[in-house]
Amino acid sequence: MNKQRMHELAMATQQGEMTFPEVVKGLLEVGVESYQVNLATMQKTHFLSDRATHTVPMILDPGPVAAEFDSDAIVAALSDAQADAIRYPEFVKRVVAAGVIGYWAFLSGKRVLYLGRKGEQYIREFPKPRA
Repeated sequence: MNKQRMHELAMATQQGEMTFPEVVKGLLEVGVESYQVNLATMQKTHFLSDRATHTVPMILDPGPVAAEFDSDAIVAALSDAQADAIRYPEFVKRVVAAGVIGYWAFLSGKRVLYLGRKGEQYIREFPKPRA
């Protein structure tokens, strides 16, 4: 397990230096199958196929998680992030304001599950690569 690389990728992401596809590529290269971001505890946990895990702290301060889950606002934040109109720090602020308390990115399954405070959920498939 390459803990150093996972930490570097997490920090670069939180500093807005990388796009989501770049992060996914880097994590897959070191064997990460999925990762969970807990916006209540501000931690990101990486999961590898051999059941190993590695947790890194979140350094962002996105504010409190909104009480209401707004899937339209989540979709708008995702669309802006996929267009590279916003990077991760702004994305996190927007999804927290949309009621996301955490999400689980399944890299091998190519989808992300966003969760609300009351168990609400929104699933987003990874975008198809551009030809």
